[in-house]
Amino acid sequence: MSKEENFKDLEKELDSLLKELQNAFDNSGDDIIEGLDMDELEKSVETDHRVKLKYKKIHPDAVDPIYNYETDSGFDLYSVEEIKMSGFERKLVPTGLTFDIPDGTEIQVRTKSGLAINQGLMVLNSPGTVDQGYTGEVKVIVMNMNNHPTTIKKGQKIAQGVVSPVYCGKWVNVIETQEINDKDRSSNGFGSTGI
Repeated sequence: MSKEENFKDLEKELDSLLKELQNAFDNSGDDIIEGLDMDELEKSVETDHRVKLKYKKIHPDAVDPIYNYETDSGFDLYSVEEIKMSGFERKLVPTGLTFDIPDGTEIQVRTKSGLAINQGLMVLNSPGTVDQGYTGEVKVIVMNMNNHPTTIKKGQKIAQGVVSPVYCGKWVNVIETQEINDKDRSSNGFGSTGI
């Protein structure tokens, strides 16, 4: 028997085995699927795979971090104090909340678009970073972008927190090198893509 004939025989045998395996898999799947409660499975997948963000109120007036809509990226953060601000002044605003941030994530503190457009209040270092290892009170650097005074009321929304995946230091090897691979953008920086 030639090598070519031998190869064709092996190919047929392999093809036959693959078809048998596929049939066995397809048939066994029917039994498994018939016994499943799909609503229960969906609920299980939703709860088991959600990020668990634990928080603690450390101030009696702290507001629970709740998502207003299921499709929101962030939850609102509220001031636990009344704070008066001059024009163009920045202040550190306490939220009365601490978090147990899951490994591999951070909380990004961002400006709320409504506050920016309607009241001229912005998170100065937006997005601010609350590292996974930080367990102190989350405070927000708010900037009054107006040329007149304003007051942040106790219980007012001041920012939003977004739980975001991130590579923290224990997952990054920082390596000095003499060469950086050139890429399509190269060293084209500020304004290089137009205004």
